[in-house]
Amino acid sequence: MKKILNMKWLWISTTIILLLILTLGIFYFKYNLIDNKNNPYEIKVKPNDNFVFLGDSITEQYPLEEFYDNLPVINSGISGYTTSDILTHLDSMVTIYNPTKVFLLIGTNDIGRGISEEQIYKNIKKIVSNILKKRPNTKIYIESIYPVNNSDNEKINHSSVGIRNNKSIQIINKKLKKYCNTNNYTYINLYDELKDNDGNIKLKYTNEGLHLTNLGYLKVTKILYPYLND
Repeated sequence: MKKILNMKWLWISTTIILLLILTLGIFYFKYNLIDNKNNPYEIKVKPNDNFVFLGDSITEQYPLEEFYDNLPVINSGISGYTTSDILTHLDSMVTIYNPTKVFLLIGTNDIGRGISEEQIYKNIKKIVSNILKKRPNTKIYIESIYPVNNSDNEKINHSSVGIRNNKSIQIINKKLKKYCNTNNYTYINLYDELKDNDGNIKLKYTNEGLHLTNLGYLKVTKILYPYLND
């Protein structure tokens, strides 16, 4: 019983420490990149600005209001969505908001369902094309698909990660980077920013091998934030 109680208090203490680190991290980030008057990344919002974050559950769980306080951000992430789902619902997820910028992160669920890298790539290109057909003044930012972690670490939920693998992710990301370079779109390489030495998402950045911890979202925000002024 004493051992169980000690484990319980250890878990509670660890949780409190992690929450404190996150709170301090958000405060530091907001002070240095948002609230600091000498901040080189101060966002100059225009009257009609709308910044849409488009994707699946990784986007849906992104606490945008915490990190982009008072900015016109819209969370258009829906859990379980694939590239095909976004193509089907593009009007309600994107065009209705008349966005000035779209940050697109999609493809991991396609990999999890066994869809080929080439088809995922083609669908992402079609998403971009269809957005620009209806909103030609929108600036598109294509995020690399984030790495996963399917290692033997006890933190990993292998059923959540499924058949997703970093080899397929890297193949798609390489295609996306080339596509962006050719068409003058912005490619944001978050894969390399989130990976460990083995190419997996760092354990501190993931809940179970697929989705991000708050520390992971803090890392992503530090990278994406300056693009709001691009």
